[in-house]
Amino acid sequence: MQNAIDRRLFLKLAGLGGVVLVTGCAMPGMGGEMAAQSDFYFVQLSDTHWGFKGPAVNPDATGTLPKAIAAVNALNPPPDFVVFTGDLTHISEDPAVRRERLTQFKQMASTITVPVVHYMPGEHDASLDNGAAYQEFFGATHYAFDHKGVHFIVIDNVSDAHARIGADQLAWLQADLAGQPKDARIVVFTHRPLFDLYPRWDWATADGDQALALLMPYQNVTVFYGHIHQEHHHMTDHIAHHAAHGLMFALPAPGSQPQRTPVLWDVTAPYRGLGYREVTERVTTSTPALTELPVTGA
Repeated sequence: MQNAIDRRLFLKLAGLGGVVLVTGCAMPGMGGEMAAQSDFYFVQLSDTHWGFKGPAVNPDATGTLPKAIAAVNALNPPPDFVVFTGDLTHISEDPAVRRERLTQFKQMASTITVPVVHYMPGEHDASLDNGAAYQEFFGATHYAFDHKGVHFIVIDNVSDAHARIGADQLAWLQADLAGQPKDARIVVFTHRPLFDLYPRWDWATADGDQALALLMPYQNVTVFYGHIHQEHHHMTDHIAHHAAHGLMFALPAPGSQPQRTPVLWDVTAPYRGLGYREVTERVTTSTPALTELPVTGA
């Protein structure tokens, strides 16, 4: 936590602004390209599961998200943007309940004071209706954007009930990447991991290897995802993958027990395993710097 505070103070004094999650991208060139880029940071929130009820794993189910939002709103300087990496709501087979939960989540998220917030679905939001309800509230399930010299790509690997990205989206990804130089700084957001972390627990993407094959020629790629409700780091050749803590309940380490059951709430350590992430992106270093922050009861 002290490192995060020191970084914020440094950025504030330098007039650069932002709490940054460094993405491990290479230093850009000089001249106009350098002038177009600057240090920044963003915040990743994941797996809020709004609508979940389960006192044994989170007796504060309606309070955890507001606490996380309050913590983000208090960051000084504020992040350049916030991104939610899926499972905004808890799954419901009732379309009316699904939309009610999306409505409530959107109302809660609207209290974030950071001007730019990006969203993407998780399987709890989108797998039962191919993302139809999610799109009514938040628009496209996959898209790309650029920010201060970094190209961001949001991949939807949850709207398909079989955890596929699909041929059409893979073709879109290929076309999007074609416009980027091989040394471009690229950050990918997904919900499920693109690699086979633990397929037995649905911790994989059926055609994730095809997406990774498209990304592999690019020298500076970092993937941020959710879904597994815990911090996890993995390398696919030179591509780094970073899973985030969830904001509703923690899950056990891959394959550490027979079933993928949520970790029980610890009354001696409330909110243990719940948290969010700051990502710091600097133009002068290629070394990732991820800061994991806990949810607290304050």
